[in-house]
Amino acid sequence: MIYRNSFALLALTAALCSPAQAHVTLEQSTATAGSPYKAVFRVGHGCAGSPTTGITVFLPPGFTDAKPMPKPGWQLGIQREPLTVPYTSHGNTVSDRAAVIHWEGGRLADAEYDEFVLRGTLPATTGKLYFRVLQTCAEGSNDWAAIQTGSDRPAFPAAVLELTPADKTPAHQH
Repeated sequence: MIYRNSFALLALTAALCSPAQAHVTLEQSTATAGSPYKAVFRVGHGCAGSPTTGITVFLPPGFTDAKPMPKPGWQLGIQREPLTVPYTSHGNTVSDRAAVIHWEGGRLADAEYDEFVLRGTLPATTGKLYFRVLQTCAEGSNDWAAIQTGSDRPAFPAAVLELTPADKTPAHQH
């Protein structure tokens, strides 16, 4: 009995310490399509022991109105791109969008954890939405961009958000 419990504990420890637990991930894995969304990217380690010095988030097509949260000690950069179809927001025509958000110049030790936050509006279509995140370190980098197909788990998967349909149920009224 002790042998079985030790084996179970060892297996649990290995699962919790595996690289799958250390990816750059989103705090919230599901959201309603077409809604505002606060994206919290969790960074749990550096690059093979080297501290993180930059995080670059590539926003997927259809993600609009992005505004990043500044982080003390990090410089913030926003790369914009033109939209093929402009839209109106609060009475103003919007003809471009933030496509890439970049935090750099900080130092997040390999043994430390932090979050990088932005908000925006999600596309109206349901399904999986992938965010590529490039993690730059003092030595090396991790490109979290792979999209899982089938049962194979990529070494550096993109952060994924499942977009669900809006709830059509009317609110309870008295």
